[in-house]
Amino acid sequence: MTCRILTLQNVQEWRKAAQWLQSRCTKSAGAENAVHEILSSVREKGDEALTDYTRRFDCEDFSPPFLVSAQDIARAAASVSVEDRERISAAAANIRVFHESQTEKSWFVTREDGSILGQRILPVDSAGLYVPGGQGGDTPLVSSLLMGAVPAQVAGVPRIAVCTPPRKDGSVNSHILAAAHLLDIDEIYRVGSAWAVAALAFGTRSIAPVDVVAGPGNIYVTTAKRMVQGHVGIDMIAGPSEILILADSSANPAWIAADMLSQAEHDPLASALCVTDDANLADCVYKELERQCLTLPRSQIAGRALLDWGAIVIVPSPSVAVDIANAVAPEHLEVCIRDPWAVLPRIRHAGAVFLGSYSPESAGDHFAGPNHVLPTMGTARFSSGLSVQTFCKKTNIIATSQNFLLQHSPTIAALARLEGLEAHARSAELRGRADAGRSVANKA
Repeated sequence: MTCRILTLQNVQEWRKAAQWLQSRCTKSAGAENAVHEILSSVREKGDEALTDYTRRFDCEDFSPPFLVSAQDIARAAASVSVEDRERISAAAANIRVFHESQTEKSWFVTREDGSILGQRILPVDSAGLYVPGGQGGDTPLVSSLLMGAVPAQVAGVPRIAVCTPPRKDGSVNSHILAAAHLLDIDEIYRVGSAWAVAALAFGTRSIAPVDVVAGPGNIYVTTAKRMVQGHVGIDMIAGPSEILILADSSANPAWIAADMLSQAEHDPLASALCVTDDANLADCVYKELERQCLTLPRSQIAGRALLDWGAIVIVPSPSVAVDIANAVAPEHLEVCIRDPWAVLPRIRHAGAVFLGSYSPESAGDHFAGPNHVLPTMGTARFSSGLSVQTFCKKTNIIATSQNFLLQHSPTIAALARLEGLEAHARSAELRGRADAGRSVANKA
């Protein structure tokens, strides 16, 4: 069996049938104790703990410094082919153009009584980006670096620190360093997993702490981010990757299967769903999944993910299909139907929506421009993907006038006393007297 095939009549039946998917949420429980120990160790021992964990899990002969030298970055960038550098630059340019449209401006309004109210938008002082190393450093996740660094740069963050695990020989993949070089990022540390998150959050002798930690990672990285949240800001608590594809009889079953596999190959916990009102398409997609999975380099990972967390769902109508999509609130939602734009107004919950059969999820992951760090596990119901706003903070500005206090201090004082806050009430009343300004001037 490649994956489940379900025939359902409505979204209520989906909610009952899909309970198996909820068990993905429990898979992180076993990591919590280990991550708690890692965070405590890094907080207490700093660089010593980072060195120990790096030797145990990444590079047996590792020795500091953690910081990759400027010479090594430049050398690595020069070693990457011109073609690859051009591809990375083109992707970065697309990502930058998209995120520049997200920028917000500070604003102020002036009331008739002379009061000025507003909001000031500023970047955080520093951001830490986690970039997974891939399989032993041989599958560099360049796109993860671009998706974190470019929005931070667009936001205006003055300091960007990158952590990525070293390979067995202690080096960092040249493509990761080349991407950083192209973005003029020179603070790159050879440190990975939960101990990298701890270093970015708490700081060590070698790594100064940051204000926001962002970037995808495995269950240990995600658990560490959740545990340091509040001490620093984070982008989100992201779970395993997922895709849901809405398809009708116009869809190409080979393309649908390929897109489902594009998520299944990420992780044995990845979820890939196809919801269709065409039983014949469902049968063809199932056969394509079997055929294509066999030829993938990561066939075992993809096959396990499909078997445990994949499904083809046959429904009576496109309307029911959209209802199920909204109930799932998937990370990636592809709409492979005849008129995808007609469906868009009814889609309420998704990390990213890919409209039309020529909009594969992979285009968004690597090149189109929108961010690929997205909410998972149904959290798209209330959260958004990584953006320029991830690296900004908003400060409210209040400059109320004497006339404002003369008119409203009784109301302010009454509301304060309603809450039992007498000092609040008096601070407004003292300024709300007609002679308040003169009294201050006389004392001066």
